[in-house]
Amino acid sequence: MPPLITTFVEMTNYSQFRPAYLNDPDITVMEAKYSLPGFYRFLYSAVGRDYVWNERLTWTDQQLYDYLSSLDVSVWVLYYQGTPAGFIELLRKSQEPGLEIKYFGLIGAFHGRGLGKHLLSFGVQRAWDEKPERVWLHTCTDDGPYALANYQKRGFSIYKQVTEPNPT
Repeated sequence: MPPLITTFVEMTNYSQFRPAYLNDPDITVMEAKYSLPGFYRFLYSAVGRDYVWNERLTWTDQQLYDYLSSLDVSVWVLYYQGTPAGFIELLRKSQEPGLEIKYFGLIGAFHGRGLGKHLLSFGVQRAWDEKPERVWLHTCTDDGPYALANYQKRGFSIYKQVTEPNPT
């Protein structure tokens, strides 16, 4: 099995941001302001099912509720024709300086429509609205094949890569 390569990317200045929004009345992005563990678990598992996302699946409802209720966390859901299609999770305080995009992705049925660049642009704009010193995230070779390219097209630059044995 090939090694797992985790790539860390960042924007250190708003001027690096290259948004790509779709002008489509069928698209809505809304903040999930009420902390519903079941809804979050649905989004997390539906988006992450193909990408080995499993960390949050072991959290209890109380752990999820406490996390989602934190003022440091916001979850934005992209709806396509009224159906949840993906989400982006922003974390204001994390392991590194700046605002982290903790999770981002689309449900598989919505891939290939440009919705990912729209949702990422929306989330990055919300992140910069908070005036952090930088916006960052990490992706890995278990994620979607276009993830890193999407981040780079939006203006993110690689600042670190870590290679380790693949646990999957």
